[in-house]
This record gives sequence, C-alpha cells and structure tokens, in this order.
Amino acid sequence: MSVPNINDAHILIVDDDERIRGLLQKFLARHGFWVTTARDAAHARRLLEGLEFDLLVLDVMMPGEDGLTLTTSLRETLSTPILLLTAKAETHERIMGLEAGADDYLTKPFEPKELVLRINAILRRVPAEAPIDAPPKTLQLGEVRYDVSRGEMWRGSDLVRLTATESALMRIFASSTHQPVSRGKLVDDLGGDKGQSQERAVDVQITRLRRKIESDPKSPRYLQTVRGAGYMLAPD
Repeated sequence: MSVPNINDAHILIVDDDERIRGLLQKFLARHGFWVTTARDAAHARRLLEGLEFDLLVLDVMMPGEDGLTLTTSLRETLSTPILLLTAKAETHERIMGLEAGADDYLTKPFEPKELVLRINAILRRVPAEAPIDAPPKTLQLGEVRYDVSRGEMWRGSDLVRLTATESALMRIFASSTHQPVSRGKLVDDLGGDKGQSQERAVDVQITRLRRKIESDPKSPRYLQTVRGAGYMLAPD
C-alpha cells in the first residue's frame, strides 16, 4: 500500500445525518480531498465492494449496523485507516472504538478543522511502499516475520493485516529494538495530543498489536512492557 498524497486522498464519510454528510463533504473537498458519502453501513459496504478508499470516517451512532460493529467487521479483511465520530465523550466509549480497530476518534461536536488535522495525521502514518530493489530487512518474532523495508508482517506465508496505527507502531519499535519507548514518545510520534487519555489509547493499540504478534498476548515475549519506561520490541 503506497502512501497517498494527502491532498489527493479519497475519503468515505458514513453518517446517517444528511446535513452532516453534506457539510463534511464540502469542507473536506475545499481542502483538496476526494470525498464519497454513504448514508448507513449497508450503503458503505456496497461502495467498498467497488471503490478503494484511503480513509473511512464512520459515525458510531447509526441505525441498524452501528459504527463500532461495522469497524469490527471491516477489520477482518480491511486495513484502511478508520476514524470514528462519536457523540459520547466518555473514555470507555473511545476505548471501545480503538479496540474495535479504529485508528482515531473525534467527539461531536467538533471543529471541521480538527477533523482535517486528524485525517492528515492518520494518513501520515500509512507506511510507504519500499522501492523494489530495497534490500530486505526483517525481524523475527517467533512465528511472525516483520519486513522492516516494506512495513509488512507475515505469519508463515500469510500476510498479517496491520492498521495504519499498528504499522506506525511497528516502524517506531523496529527503529529502536531492545530499547524501551515511553508511552509519551509513542503519543508524540503517532501525532496524538498529550494527556492521560491518549496514553491509554496507546495501551489499547499495543494490546491489539500483541494479539497479532504473540502466541500468548497476556504474557508477551516480543512486545514487552518495561516497568516505568514504556514498551520494547525484543525480536529473536
């Protein structure tokens, strides 16, 4: 997956509120994005069958299949970045979104400019496609192999799907193996705001990433917690 030019990125907005869909489409188009809209999850699924998007913006509170359920389902086959829009500001609601597979969340009401900033931050995390002649560099994590050059993770002959945020985390850890990286630095490198809630969000992303790396995620061997120092990748 190559990095889209941020101003050429194709974004899918999924929201049951026609007014919000229209406002977001006009605002994002003025900032150079290509925008398609869907009125509900079923409509979004039909669009995804025939179009490729660089980022999905999903409303959580939709009738029928809600944004959380749709995110969980899409993550089974799709690694496209997902930004959730939620009317609930409680921390546990945002954590549920991250656990479902979202890359970020934004609480309604929000300033459209903040949406653009978050979209740009997510798109910058998408791993670049390595040149074909780039020398291979891999990290062995038990049964899992991580190709540093291409930002790809493999379990045997099976490609492990990584979200944009998980890919960004792997690049950070791969650049400093066997060295702890603080939660604060991870927040900074991921482009998030400072604060305890953002560090908790990083914890959730680490938990998800461990499920893809570790044979026993509850007793991690390769993506370790270093007490008082943060997280550390320790390949074989």
